[in-house]
Amino acid sequence: MGQSIAEKIIAKAAGRDEVQPGEIVTCAVDLAMIHDSGGPRRVKPAMDRLGVGVWDADKIVLVSDHYAPCTDAESAAILKLTREWAAEHGIKNFYDQQGICHIVTPERGHLVPGMFAVGGDSHSPTGGAFGSYMFGIGATDMIGVLVTGETWIRVPETISIKWSGTLGAGIAAKDMALIMCRTLGMDGGRYQAIQYSGETIKNLDMLERMTLSNMAAELGAQAGIVEPDETTAAYVTKAGGDPGDWEFFRSDADATYAETHEFDADDLQPQVAAPHSPANAADVGDMDKPHMDQFYIGACTGAKLNDLKMAASVLKGNKVCAGKRLTIAPASTRIMQDATKQGIMEIILDAGAQLLPPGCGACAGYGVGVLAEDEVVLASTARNFQGRMGASSSKVYLGSPFTVAASAVAGTIADPREILADQSGAGA
Repeated sequence: MGQSIAEKIIAKAAGRDEVQPGEIVTCAVDLAMIHDSGGPRRVKPAMDRLGVGVWDADKIVLVSDHYAPCTDAESAAILKLTREWAAEHGIKNFYDQQGICHIVTPERGHLVPGMFAVGGDSHSPTGGAFGSYMFGIGATDMIGVLVTGETWIRVPETISIKWSGTLGAGIAAKDMALIMCRTLGMDGGRYQAIQYSGETIKNLDMLERMTLSNMAAELGAQAGIVEPDETTAAYVTKAGGDPGDWEFFRSDADATYAETHEFDADDLQPQVAAPHSPANAADVGDMDKPHMDQFYIGACTGAKLNDLKMAASVLKGNKVCAGKRLTIAPASTRIMQDATKQGIMEIILDAGAQLLPPGCGACAGYGVGVLAEDEVVLASTARNFQGRMGASSSKVYLGSPFTVAASAVAGTIADPREILADQSGAGA
């Protein structure tokens, strides 16, 4: 019987020729990623009590992103502890306030096809965009990984999601993710592995693939994998990694899938998810136009370089609606530098946006940009659970960077295709 990508990676990590769904196996971990919120401050007390160190400092990536930059003495203490723990255990791959962990880790060449990786964050499935099997674990399991270099896993079934067709102007991977949440629900992945495939996926760049893999978490999946190809290999190589034998880590033609779902990009409309679930998505034209206080372009799903380009394409020559706030938090310092060099940030700031430091920031309800009581925001973030971005009475709507930018200009939820069409006509 053929093996899926997930089964091939897990088998390799378990030292087996093959594995079957439902089996429980022990796997060697190729990479463990932790951040300041769920990392040293959680694992240090237990490791100190046990008197143990890390199994392999070179296989650990540590990123301070949730409390970066610190806004009070408590967050400053957390970052201080993070730095001290990194020095104590010789963590060379420590990125202090360089951006969001899910962006920085592949950006620095740490993720490659065929890797079995874990992350101390629920959006760790982002690594699946690189043909890796990467999933999130809690602090207790992470302690075991950091000390032993191993973890257990119940081999998941694989759910196949195929996309055909071509994305239209003003449509992005975020819209693809939201309509999947809308159609399949928050438990559509049923804690299994999702494999994205089809011509639409193959034509996406790596940054857009990262959005889909990231939001496999919103579908309730453990992992969200894209078959590695020439695009993957080129990104990994440029980032300083070794793509290795990436062609091996593709599903066999006779691999078995628990379910298969098909979507058509040709018919896809911009999506907006109403509070308090990504599954509350609807076509932008069918969404009410509520009062909005803030528009937020940030997070691992919404502030990569391509996301900022999307926003700039809409904001060019336009202004943020009077009395409204548009805040931008680039996903990493490198992205902010690249966006500045390419003139993207100039367009965004000229439109009236406010620039926030790179990092998780308001997406996770930390630091600057959070919402006050009863405030409403349209954000490019991955999830919109109650209280996620600030006060419990606040409301979060979700959309693509295209849609967030267009709505910031309109002052309420708007279709980005209308502005893009006007700009195209003006330039003709």
